[in-house]
Amino acid sequence: MDVLIIGGGLGGLTAALDLAARGHEVTVIERKKFPFHKVCGEYVSNEVLPYLRRLGADPGVLAPAQLTRFLLSSPAGRTLTTSLDLGGFGVSRYSLDHYLYQLAAERGVVFHQAATVTDVTFDSTADHHQVQLADGRQLTARVVLGAYGKRTNLDRQLQRAFFQQRSPYLGVKYHLRLAYPRDVIALHNFADGYAGISAIEDDKFCFCYLTTRQNLKKHGTIPAMEKQVLARNPLLRHILQEAEFLYPQPEVINEISFASKSCIEDHVLMCGDAAGLITPLCGNGMAMAIHGARLVAQRTHEFLLGQLGRTAMENHYRHDWHQQFAARLRVGRLVQRLFGQPTLSEAVVGGLRHWPAAVQAIMRRTHGQPF
Repeated sequence: MDVLIIGGGLGGLTAALDLAARGHEVTVIERKKFPFHKVCGEYVSNEVLPYLRRLGADPGVLAPAQLTRFLLSSPAGRTLTTSLDLGGFGVSRYSLDHYLYQLAAERGVVFHQAATVTDVTFDSTADHHQVQLADGRQLTARVVLGAYGKRTNLDRQLQRAFFQQRSPYLGVKYHLRLAYPRDVIALHNFADGYAGISAIEDDKFCFCYLTTRQNLKKHGTIPAMEKQVLARNPLLRHILQEAEFLYPQPEVINEISFASKSCIEDHVLMCGDAAGLITPLCGNGMAMAIHGARLVAQRTHEFLLGQLGRTAMENHYRHDWHQQFAARLRVGRLVQRLFGQPTLSEAVVGGLRHWPAAVQAIMRRTHGQPF
């Protein structure tokens, strides 16, 4: 086959749609079965809309919420509000990923669901990859894209540097209903973490927060931690007390790493969270995954047509990726350090309330332009 994509998230699905539209044979390996939930803030910057529409994948058919304002609160409940330059939309990963999967399948992309990749090796003599699945199957592809998310055992197999380091972060996500503005994406700080809430389709909201394993360990359970820590912020207390939670147990992911990653490992081209994860505080991971898919699809297409050799393809993609995202990730890591500690968070929010231009500048440096 031409291209094998490991992971059916936003990066993998968008790259599959792009490459299939260019006439290439594409296979996607996904360890779950569509549709399914993911821990994600479920806000997407409007910068992606021109590209998705060119792919014939306009998310407007899912009736997403339209987000035009941003609200930030300190742990004590002090707030600042500003407009979103480009705006964005809110849609669940359950709906968006399933929609993109259905489009890709209709357009000839082959999917192997409930399948796990256990090994990827590159044969330099034949100039192709061998991909081993847990069920014993072995697939061959000229190009392999790694779009499998934040952290998997494949990272261990590829001996990626970040995988050797423990990460203190975990993420928790709910869907809920609540009397709350549907045009606002809000970010509420608490001790050792922050929570985002924004509207999605079907009159629902996504409520997702990042905190530390130590915070959870100290309080024993997620409900106890929410009551003892998150609820100290009065805006979060209102959400926790008044919302109708739409499933009994939250989605949880552990070991979320914001460490630097390489966008190429043993000739596998990484995209989405596998290439680099921006802090949720900056709220732009979904758009970055889609933009990264466009970059990797373009260079893969040129390689498959014989316009670039493998080394040139990899060098061009590495340059493209760093040009688009390296600065965003650096700013994200710097902003992350300003929040989570109550005293510092209070000072930052208090200062930014009187400096709206700084808020806009931070947002511009963590978002891109329409593409």
